[in-house]
Amino acid sequence: MSSVNLVAREVAVKIVFYGPGLSGKTTSLRKIYETVRPAHRGEMMSIATEGDRTLFFDFLPVKVERVNDCTVRLALYTVPGQVFYNATRKLVLQGADGVVFVADSQPEMVDANRESLANLEENLLEQGVRLERFPLVFQWNKRDIPKALPVEELRATLNPRGVPDFETEALSGRGVMDALKAITRLVIQDLRAKRIVPPPRAATPTVPSLGAPKGTSGLEAQLSQLAGNRPAAPAMTPTQVQRPAGPISRSMPAVVAQPQVQVAPPVAPPALTGQRPLGAASALAPSDLFDHARAAEGAFASGDYGTCIQACLDAVRRGLAFAGEGPLGSQAHLLQVDGGDLLKLQTLAARSSSRVDDAAFALYVLMQIFTRLHAAGLPAPVSES
Repeated sequence: MSSVNLVAREVAVKIVFYGPGLSGKTTSLRKIYETVRPAHRGEMMSIATEGDRTLFFDFLPVKVERVNDCTVRLALYTVPGQVFYNATRKLVLQGADGVVFVADSQPEMVDANRESLANLEENLLEQGVRLERFPLVFQWNKRDIPKALPVEELRATLNPRGVPDFETEALSGRGVMDALKAITRLVIQDLRAKRIVPPPRAATPTVPSLGAPKGTSGLEAQLSQLAGNRPAAPAMTPTQVQRPAGPISRSMPAVVAQPQVQVAPPVAPPALTGQRPLGAASALAPSDLFDHARAAEGAFASGDYGTCIQACLDAVRRGLAFAGEGPLGSQAHLLQVDGGDLLKLQTLAARSSSRVDDAAFALYVLMQIFTRLHAAGLPAPVSES
């Protein structure tokens, strides 16, 4: 769900990595996380099963410096690939502005790819959005596997419309950033077409447009600058496969999507720092939980209430862990946290749809935890500098 702050000239967009189980969605996000400089990325949060599959989502806020005099923030998510987690898929997909479909190139995954793409179309329709009018790019992942299907066969099966597609190897990162650049460009172009992204200020020096051709200092250059020339962070995957650069891409016709959009009311710009002021939860948060509190508040501000509740629950569990090992109820008792509130929060997180009062309650419980931690002398809250 796009969020536009007209005073701060900031645009936040949500991009979801979709695809069958174990196709490389989470690995792609990890590679982006390793590539982007720390100053331009938030904390990557992941909830996974014992089989190393994403159970709920990975959330990675990435900042793009300036586009048409606006700061752009990308909120990147993945969905669980397994069919029986479809309710969670729907929740994560709510309010998305664009999708990167990560297809598995292995021959035995053809049916799983088709099923996942059909599921994406069905879940978007429930939101009143047609897939053919929605920003979409494909990653043909696992191209390093010798038995990988030919790209033309994958295109004929999954991409007859000819949207941009890229050969990728998520483990080595080949092509992953190119797919991210493409979907970001399509999303911002779509928001501009709907007059959601404001035009440059008249008094501002000329800024390259989003439609600038490849090789100019437009959006692609801004995204490329996130990585800079620094060495990548330590690899989060066991192996790195070396492959030549140069993914295959295809041009795309004009895209007219209909994402849900919420325009935030004008707020006074933060004093001096130029950063968003701390909310009540993040102002109370211990340093280890500060990013979680900010993520929850950001989701609430953008109207993504389900994500807010899940982020709060994750932060609550991490906060209760400061009370020592043991069951969640015992940890809550030691910190004198209301057990009924904790049970209600878990119930809200299991629902397929959420309301604003549900998310507000989740933030209330999270602030309870932070207050109890502070009273117990556990990690001190972070103050705004």
